[in-house]
Amino acid sequence: MASLKNYNMKILLETAVVFCLCSFSLVSSHSRKFTTPNVTRLTDQFSRIAIESGFSKRFGDHNIIINGSLAKLTLDKSSGAGLVSKNTYHYGFFSARLKLPAGFASGVVVAFYLSNAESYPKNHDEIDIELLGRSRRDDWSIQTNVYANGSLKTGREEKFYYWFDPTQAFHDYTLIWNSHHIVFLVDNIPVRQFPNRGAFMSAYPSKPMSLYVTLWDGSEWATHGGKYPVNYKYGPFVASIADVKLSGCSVNGSSTGPGPCTKSDGSISSLDPVDGQDFATLSKNQIAAMDWARRKLMFYSYCNDKLRYKVMPAEC
Repeated sequence: MASLKNYNMKILLETAVVFCLCSFSLVSSHSRKFTTPNVTRLTDQFSRIAIESGFSKRFGDHNIIINGSLAKLTLDKSSGAGLVSKNTYHYGFFSARLKLPAGFASGVVVAFYLSNAESYPKNHDEIDIELLGRSRRDDWSIQTNVYANGSLKTGREEKFYYWFDPTQAFHDYTLIWNSHHIVFLVDNIPVRQFPNRGAFMSAYPSKPMSLYVTLWDGSEWATHGGKYPVNYKYGPFVASIADVKLSGCSVNGSSTGPGPCTKSDGSISSLDPVDGQDFATLSKNQIAAMDWARRKLMFYSYCNDKLRYKVMPAEC
C-alpha cells in the first residue's frame, strides 16, 4: 500500500497526489470480449487545437516532441515530461486522444488532469484521469479522482479495467466540468459522474484550473509502495497525444477573479461551452453506458473501502 507522497514532490512532478490503497486483480480485461454501448460522440462537437497554441512545456523539455496537433512525451532515466495549458479555465470540455507506452510499464503513469496546485498550494482543486502501468504484467488501468480545497486526506479514487488495449491505438479521454457536474469519459463512454449537489458540493472543485498532460515515474505510490518500480531496461516509454479539444471558460492566465463565462450575479452565461442541455445532465443512453462501465469494469471505489475509512465521506 502506497502512502501519500510529499506535497512538494507532487508539484514537482505535476500530477495528482493519489492514495493507492487497493490491490490490483490479475484479471486481464482487454483480453476479454466486450460489446460496448452506443453513445453520442461528444468529442465530435469540438475542434482540435494545435498543441503549441494551447500548451507550454512544463518539465522534461528534451523529452517532448510537438508537431502540429500531435505530441510525444518520453519517460527515460533522465526525466519524464509534461505539458500545461497556457490559460486557466473555470469550467469547460477537455479531451485528448492518447496512445500509451507498449510493453512492460509497471510504475509508469500517464496523467490527463486539471489542477490549480501551483496557484493554491494549500487548498488546491484537482480533477484527474490517471492511467497506471500495472505491476507484474502489461495491462494498464484507469484511475479517476477529485480533490477540492486541498482535501488530500480524502482521496476519491475510482479504478477501472480497460475494455481495449490502450497501447495499440489512440483513444479519447475526456473531462467535462461545469456548474452541474464533473463527468469522466473514455471513448465518449461516461465511466463516472461527480454531481455538484448535496454532500458532493463540499468536495466540488470551484477555482480556475490549468490542464496538464504528463508522463512520469510513479513507482513510489503506483505499485504498492515501490514494490514494482519502473524497469528502465524496457524503456524509453513513449506516450502519444493527438486531437486535443480544449474548450472552456478561459480566465486568460489569471487564477483570480471571475472568468468571461461568469455573470455579475455569479451565474454562468451562455458563453460557457458546456452549460447547455447536452452537458447539464447525462442522456438515457449515457446513463446506461455508465452503468455498463461501472458494473463490468470498475474494480475499486473509495465508497466501498471500509478498511481505509472508519467514517466514510459524506457523499458515500
